[in-house]
Amino acid sequence: MDVVSGKWKSLILWELHHYGIRRFGELRRGLPGVSEKMLIQHLREMEEDGLVHREVYREVPPKVEYSLTEQGVSLNAALSSLGAWGTERMRRIGAEKASFDAATTTTTTARR
Repeated sequence: MDVVSGKWKSLILWELHHYGIRRFGELRRGLPGVSEKMLIQHLREMEEDGLVHREVYREVPPKVEYSLTEQGVSLNAALSSLGAWGTERMRRIGAEKASFDAATTTTTTARR
């Protein structure tokens, strides 16, 4: 669980899986709300854990690209069923919330 702990790691995995090779700025734009510090920290941890490959190109200006390793791809595949569960839960809760909101509105309107 340490490998995927943190708010942004699963989203980084998804971003790299969905879009492939990404530069730092592309990752940051693809993850609204993440701070530069947190993104750097998570990328470093994920690189140390063997999930992300960091390719540095020695050119001016410097260019760095991130991609998933085989371990990152396999972890992302393992997390896909968890993602499906979450999507289904959001759908179910959304439907229950809509029913609850409608019932509350009807009850409130009837009281007036």
